[in-house]
Amino acid sequence: MNAIPVFVGRAELECELEQLRDEGKDVKRLKADFKRLMRRDLTKPAAQVAAQELMLAAQGLPTIKGYPHVEPSDLPGIRKQRPRFRLPKPTLRGKALLDRLHGAWLGRCAGCLLGKPVEGNRSNQLWPYLRATGQYPLAFYISPKASKKVFAKCNIPENRQRRLRIPFEAGCMPEDDDTNYTVTCRIPGSRLRLVLPYAHVGDFWLRNIPYHHVCTAEKIAYRNMVAGILPPLSATFCNPYREWIGAQIRADFFGYVAVGKPAVAAEFAWRDASISHVKNGIYGEMWVAAMLAAAPALDSPAGVIRAGLAQVPKRSRLTQHVRRVMECRKAGMTAGEMEADIHARWDEDNRHHWCHTISNAEIVAMGLLWGEADFGRSVAIAVQACFDTDCNGATVGSIVGMMLGARKLPKRWVAPLNDTLQTGVAGYHTVKISGLAEETLKLHKKNGR
Repeated sequence: MNAIPVFVGRAELECELEQLRDEGKDVKRLKADFKRLMRRDLTKPAAQVAAQELMLAAQGLPTIKGYPHVEPSDLPGIRKQRPRFRLPKPTLRGKALLDRLHGAWLGRCAGCLLGKPVEGNRSNQLWPYLRATGQYPLAFYISPKASKKVFAKCNIPENRQRRLRIPFEAGCMPEDDDTNYTVTCRIPGSRLRLVLPYAHVGDFWLRNIPYHHVCTAEKIAYRNMVAGILPPLSATFCNPYREWIGAQIRADFFGYVAVGKPAVAAEFAWRDASISHVKNGIYGEMWVAAMLAAAPALDSPAGVIRAGLAQVPKRSRLTQHVRRVMECRKAGMTAGEMEADIHARWDEDNRHHWCHTISNAEIVAMGLLWGEADFGRSVAIAVQACFDTDCNGATVGSIVGMMLGARKLPKRWVAPLNDTLQTGVAGYHTVKISGLAEETLKLHKKNGR
């Protein structure tokens, strides 16, 4: 075959093997081929061709006998596998709806601002630091005031020490991919009434998002589209990150613009996610979008989580793992016990676990359930659990912000934002968060939601 200019390294091959096992594929047939390729110099053209051919062959592996999950990636297949759920109809309009949308934007920014300075820190770094500085359990933006001895003992390098100052010195929500995506989605979102095909969303990416502003699954999908491999194949060709968290963090705007219609929000999210993800990578975005769309009509985090799960396959791994967290909450497990349970089952030093949709979805569910709609407690639980801290803080903050509305958000959490968001999106480099909420309300009305 002709080689497509996509680089496949050892890390990608290792991740692909883990991903295939997650999907229940019979990897025994190709495991030796993967191991053999990992020993080769993958910078050589011949090795690259072999690596790409192997990853293509892996897509055709059969599923092991007795695999318990049913996980389609196509929209009709997903809808067929959904559980039944009836959502109370929300009555929010005008200023009341604007307050919820504003709360969601503020909550996303504040939750991201809490998690951004400690992104990449493992629990054996963050937890000792919080204890040494009297901030455990986490309850507010993390203070950077610590001695050199404390930083050294907690193995926190100088660049991460500087990042701890962000919430206290930035005077706004600085640029982050978690907020870039939310702003980016509002641009094609102005045409959602047309039921925008995912191929058009892919074209929007290429025209408006700089290549170096995306990573992992998104970067590979971007590269695939440039090479002429269009959605949905852009999500699978040489893409071992196809169930990582990247799609889940792109969900929020679709929930904002479809408030009261979680099925519509989930469909919009599916169209976006299918560019770069499959199966649980798609479900994560659909789940979050549906939760946000349902949040104003529900008064309990458990109800919001169930509304989100109603839009994804009931026999998916994501549903199984989120329901497990819900059962642990019902059984009386403490937040600390749940946190330990997650760390016992997911290895934060394994990048496939650290950045996977499902491990982080468990943390989102934990933050919502044990946070009990208290904004500060919810985002703090989500961030203290480590893994993808800024993503999980942003998602939990967005959902709780949508449940409460801007007027009920604690001032101490939103004041450091100064109603200002910086982004890497053309035309939106410095914007008012309140202005984004007003634009979102207009789009909500325009799309007849």
